[in-house]
Amino acid sequence: MATPSTIPPGYWQDASGNLIPESKVKDIDKLRHQVVTDLCHMAKQRRDGLAEFKAKAMQEVAALVATSMEQYGVKTGGEKGNVTLTSFDGKYKLVRQMQDRLVFGEQLLAAKALIDECVQAWSKDANDNIRALVNHAFQTDKEGKINTGRVLGLRSLDIQDEAWKQAMQAIADSTKTASTTPYVRFYERDDTGEYRAISLDVAAV
Repeated sequence: MATPSTIPPGYWQDASGNLIPESKVKDIDKLRHQVVTDLCHMAKQRRDGLAEFKAKAMQEVAALVATSMEQYGVKTGGEKGNVTLTSFDGKYKLVRQMQDRLVFGEQLLAAKALIDECVQAWSKDANDNIRALVNHAFQTDKEGKINTGRVLGLRSLDIQDEAWKQAMQAIADSTKTASTTPYVRFYERDDTGEYRAISLDVAAV
């Protein structure tokens, strides 16, 4: 496929890499190309600007939290943890959240084996339902990954069985934080006193 610098004068390149004489390109296709290209270039500029703004916002919040903690003699960084900050007049609020992406270690295999033992040991009438629940929890997606929410949901079940409790402990031990993604959200209080999100998503405006 030719690059913009290697496309001969008087030709346009289509999506398949074919060179088309400009005279053969319809006016509506030219107009569509211009509109889409211009808007996508603008979107990329806004994206880069938002990335810079997010980094700046996270730095400012971290600095404020660190300064506030120093008031009490606590010497630590302010870059971690969830925090809500409100302007003095209450008109604006921002929320910083740190969302962990969880993965499971090899202990999950032990948890699955222990749970299978529980299913086999319990009454026959309950086996089918519980086995379906367990299989659903440990089902993998197309990439072979296990849904952390479904597996961790098993821990909320109030089952007083020692083998089950041991399995739940194995799940807890297998849970690891793979990465942490920071989020910052902004809100403005309306005339009713409710905080409304200041959307930075063009689709939500």
